[in-house]
Amino acid sequence: MYAMTSIYAKGRTRRKRLRNSIIALLSLIVILFVVLTYRLVYIYQSELPSFEQLHNIEPSLKTKIYDRNGILLQEYFNENRVLTPFKDIPPQLVDMLVASEDREFYDHWGINVRRIFVVAAKNIIHWRITAGASTITQQLSRMLFLTRKKTFDRKIKEALTSIKLERTYSKEEIIEMYFNQYYFSRGAYGLVAASQLFFTKPVSDLNLNDCAILIGVLKGPNINSPLNNPDKSLQARDRVLHSYYQWGGLTRQQYDSLKNEPLVINPPEEKIGVAPYFTETVRRYILHKYGEDVLYSGGLKVYTSLEYGLQRVAEEAVAAKVDSLRRRIQSRYDINDRNYTRVMVDTVDDLGKPIREYKKVQGALVAIDNANGDVIAMVGGRSFEENKWNCAVQATLQPGSAFKPFIYTACIDNGFHTTDIIDDNPIVLDIPGTKQWRPHNFDNKFKGPITLRDGIRMSRNLIAIRLILKIHPEQVIFYAKRMGISTPLQPVASLALGTSGVKLIEMVSAFSTFPNKGIHIPYRYIHKISDRYGRVLEDNSAVVKEEVLSAQTAYIMVDLMRSVIMNGTGVRSRWMGFTRPAGGKTGTSDNFCDNWFMGYTPQITAGVWLGFSEGKTSLGRGQDGARNGVPLWTRFMIAAHDSLPTLDFEEPDGIVHADVCLESGQLATDRCVDVRNEIFIEGTEPTSTCSIHPSTGLYIPRDRDEVSDTTEDRRHF
Repeated sequence: MYAMTSIYAKGRTRRKRLRNSIIALLSLIVILFVVLTYRLVYIYQSELPSFEQLHNIEPSLKTKIYDRNGILLQEYFNENRVLTPFKDIPPQLVDMLVASEDREFYDHWGINVRRIFVVAAKNIIHWRITAGASTITQQLSRMLFLTRKKTFDRKIKEALTSIKLERTYSKEEIIEMYFNQYYFSRGAYGLVAASQLFFTKPVSDLNLNDCAILIGVLKGPNINSPLNNPDKSLQARDRVLHSYYQWGGLTRQQYDSLKNEPLVINPPEEKIGVAPYFTETVRRYILHKYGEDVLYSGGLKVYTSLEYGLQRVAEEAVAAKVDSLRRRIQSRYDINDRNYTRVMVDTVDDLGKPIREYKKVQGALVAIDNANGDVIAMVGGRSFEENKWNCAVQATLQPGSAFKPFIYTACIDNGFHTTDIIDDNPIVLDIPGTKQWRPHNFDNKFKGPITLRDGIRMSRNLIAIRLILKIHPEQVIFYAKRMGISTPLQPVASLALGTSGVKLIEMVSAFSTFPNKGIHIPYRYIHKISDRYGRVLEDNSAVVKEEVLSAQTAYIMVDLMRSVIMNGTGVRSRWMGFTRPAGGKTGTSDNFCDNWFMGYTPQITAGVWLGFSEGKTSLGRGQDGARNGVPLWTRFMIAAHDSLPTLDFEEPDGIVHADVCLESGQLATDRCVDVRNEIFIEGTEPTSTCSIHPSTGLYIPRDRDEVSDTTEDRRHF
């Protein structure tokens, strides 16, 4: 009896313990459920992207730089992406994605619960991960907001974010975002970039094989890329085709035919962006004004002033001339000549001696449309890969005699005449703190008294120095600044010889004032910038104009510089066949270091520079602006005017003509021998007759076509 009671008591104790254990387990499950539920709610509300973020998904888009005619010049991006709307995505590509990644995509609400349990069971049976259960929406969630780190917490966030996405977007919008977000290797994000990267074709032209290759890449963008691993890419393509066949997208015959086709890709040729010096200038402007994120991710469209066709001509012309000068340097100077070579850093030959290389001659060209200030061509060096320093806009260079037109402008605007006689003879100047300065002409000769016109036509240094001393350097600087020169200029007599550094682009802009009748139009690179939504961020279409010279002064300067091209230092342009009405000025800095030519027609102003960008190295004796700058300028200008009408410079009101004796600068008589028909601002023309050749009769040319060359140089171009 006692034994039975004891057994019963023990049984009751066991049942009680079991009941308590069950209660404890259920309590633990409830607690875990409450904690998990709380955690899920907290994650859903606090750690997931908000609905506002989901509604405003903005994928990184590249900035595109266009020329003035809409030709693509360059692209800047962190992620090479162009958006493709759902309607433009090939239906077979969408079907292959669904067949391969998520066959119940159109039936679930972000996560596929049934598939999760099926995949979990398979993984447990095989005791390894044999398949994944992520839906297309989950993959998109990971791309947009999460990482690929395989943690339980991340998987929960991925599932919950997917639910949010499904509540926010339609199935078509999710597919569209998926294809536009996915990374396809080698910097290509989205369908457009991938289609160009692998096939060099638009998305609309993708065939079934192309689509299968792209879907195959999704499993492993770098491993399955046809550019990196063709064999693995082929295997991935075949797996996609098989899934598509099983799904019902292909017949057996189609499947067998497609899987037997070889892997066919057509990657584009490597291309360097067009006009790299120009586009780099635009890039730096956008970076400074709008910031890095906007530049590389904002999807800007930048419409610039550049003319693609003329840019190619400019690049070819600069390259040809620079290469010619480099060959000349290498043929004339030994590799051990320290003036023309330099030691390459950390390099030695087989004998352990430092290796030397020739210094690189560089060239630059800028062309501006006179009507609106558009920079239509810009070359900043021989090669952007070789030298990224932009000699057209960043370098401060000595212009030599190319600076002289500013002196002549100041003189003409302050009462001087083209017929004024100036003494081209030696001069000695005392400069405080230094030895006496004895300037000389380029040819080391002196021509005695000559007219102001002949002074600029033949680029006589002594004439320019005497003129700057008459009107003072500060006056010249005033005019140069008004016309667009911003670099510091020293108010000294040597300014007449271009000893103060200037920038090529500013010189071209300033010279465009002459054919523009005294109106200065600031140069511009950019017409318009719009963002990814088409909103205009910047519109520079309005042309800004400022009158800085009288139309009469500008026209007389044009007329003076026409002499330079007709039979002065720029005459080589005529020898090369450039017949358009044009004016210009050569420039050569001391010791033949910098070669310039600045010139214009009624439509275009262009300037060129040639020299070494490092140090003051001579191009060689006799290598001047006339020999090197003029041919480069001419080659470009002939091409630039090929499709333009022939226009002459328009003479403004207030200009009068008179036959003048070049010896006296007075009205010519019938006894004067050296006579030129000159122009004057009305009211400043000479009124007295020649005192050197007095006569009661005025000069009357028998035939304007038979006058001397000195007359023709002003009247027949």
